Formats: sequence, C-alpha cells, structure tokens
Amino acid sequence: MDAKLLDILACPVCKGPLHWQKRADELVCRIDRLAYPIRDGIPILLEEEGRRLSADEAALLS
Repeated sequence: MDAKLLDILACPVCKGPLHWQKRADELVCRIDRLAYPIRDGIPILLEEEGRRLSADEAALLS
C-alpha cells in the first residue's frame, strides 16, 4: 500500500484514519471496528463492503 495514498484515504463512515493490515490486505478503521478489503490493489471503501471486526480482532489493534 502506497504511504501517500494511505495518508489521504479515510473511513467512509466516520471519516477517520485507516490503518493497513498487511497480512489480511485490508484497511481497518479502529473507531468503527470495520475492515475494508483491497482487491487487485484497489481499496473498496464502501460501507456495505466493510467487515465488522470481532472483539478479539479489535483488541489486537489497540
């Protein structure tokens, strides 16, 4: 994930920062506990595409 792109991307729900999870290739919003997929190098930042993080996953991000 390009660092400059990551700096300008925001969560579509709360407009907060997104964090790249390299292993899962997802962009994560810690505030909303949502993970957005990256497909073929393109972030899919649609609310309905976001995956709700489990409590365990969210705890690991803190």
